[in-house]
Amino acid sequence: MKKFRPQSGFVVQAYRFALDPNAVQEAALRSHCGAARAAYNWAVGWVTASWWQRAAEESYDIGEAGLTAWRPWSLPSLRKAFNEAKHTDRRFADWWEENSKEAYNTGLANAAAAFDNYSRSKNGRRKGKRMGAPRFKVKRKARLTCRFTTGTIRVEVDGRHVTLPRLGTIRTHEPTGKLLARVQAGTARILSATVRHERGRWFVAFQAEVKRDIARVSRPDTVAGIDLGVKVLAVMADSAGEIRTVPNPQHYDRAARQLRRASRAVSRRQGPDRRTGQKPSKRWEKANTARNRIHHRTANLREDALHKLTTIVAAEYGTVVVEDLNVAGMLKNRRLARKIADAGFGEIRRQLTYKTRQRHATSLVVADRWYPSSKTCSGCGVAKAKLALHVRTFHCEACGLVLDRDANAARNLAALAAACTTGTGAAGDRDTPKQVSKPRGADHKTRTTRPRRKTETGRAGGTTLPHQRQTETRDRTQTEALTLW
Repeated sequence: MKKFRPQSGFVVQAYRFALDPNAVQEAALRSHCGAARAAYNWAVGWVTASWWQRAAEESYDIGEAGLTAWRPWSLPSLRKAFNEAKHTDRRFADWWEENSKEAYNTGLANAAAAFDNYSRSKNGRRKGKRMGAPRFKVKRKARLTCRFTTGTIRVEVDGRHVTLPRLGTIRTHEPTGKLLARVQAGTARILSATVRHERGRWFVAFQAEVKRDIARVSRPDTVAGIDLGVKVLAVMADSAGEIRTVPNPQHYDRAARQLRRASRAVSRRQGPDRRTGQKPSKRWEKANTARNRIHHRTANLREDALHKLTTIVAAEYGTVVVEDLNVAGMLKNRRLARKIADAGFGEIRRQLTYKTRQRHATSLVVADRWYPSSKTCSGCGVAKAKLALHVRTFHCEACGLVLDRDANAARNLAALAAACTTGTGAAGDRDTPKQVSKPRGADHKTRTTRPRRKTETGRAGGTTLPHQRQTETRDRTQTEALTLW
């Protein structure tokens, strides 16, 4: 059981705006994202070339002393090697000057992070699923994204334009007044900007260090337990005895009929064929765009509904108790996977985590994954040995309580908050580091907030790990990972 406390002061927050680029600007955006992908593929090929060379030399019984040295994958090493190769490599020599250096640094930083995650996973120092060696990114599958951390990054004073390095001033679909007002008032400082093509349009996300005051909730002494489900999206039971039910919007099911008709229209057109090199027809592209528009609208509706739900919960209750659901395991159920994915259990947990910590004076309590909230009677506390999933009404043989299954689980979660103690060492209880690193930001000011772990692996250009500083000698961590590879 974990407890996340609300934090005040400076926090790192993202402000995302939809862009409205013209034809020239969109071509430049795609060029920058393609440059990031090309730099990533170059880094993967440059590092793994030494792996294959060593494997070939070992097949000829060459001793360890005569083998090719391991090539380091730290971000400084990749930068140095790329700057030497971009002038002579035919893949970059003719066009690398057309894009900002930040585009290539994005790909190199992602490659450094990928190799580091692979090494940590091989050595058992990384949680989660076992990660394989980094592979090349395919042009037709790679996500179009690029990150800028230096240069001119600002929101224009008119509130409808943003300026990015080498790309210039680009108009936005929506006003940027929220971020602009904070920047002008001196309560926000832009650290970086990331452009991404998502759901059929371009977005820019500004990572800003914001001075935020914790807002008081409307019911600070009330504890609420939230039980998520498929038939009903959420059942909330508070310590005052009130039970609320949030129906499941089922956005995907509502759009299923439109998607079927759109998919039939796509299947009747002449689509692309990689085996024969056949290009898609104009009618196929038009039908596919119409189908994608339905998918994008469904995703936007789901995101809007989840944001409204989590905002209301975080702004009302003083303590919120949620379950630590194994969403990845639940998605393996082929009968419920589509329903669970449409409900967005993981997104609800993610939004509640940062909204309770950064915006409101709300404590978030995460119940243990094996806590029997559905099997325990909320009246007398007697737990059942088994409770089938199709049984939607809880019957207690000890005290005779008859209650909806989800409502009973929500009441048990609300009662669990009383047993939660402070200072658990969870993510919300981290101490402030003695020294904070200076990221590759737009200025040389010391960052007030603590950088995330991704910056430590080189993704955002922060401080490097100890083994990444040893670029001239063989790194023990890399050697162990490559030996296993």
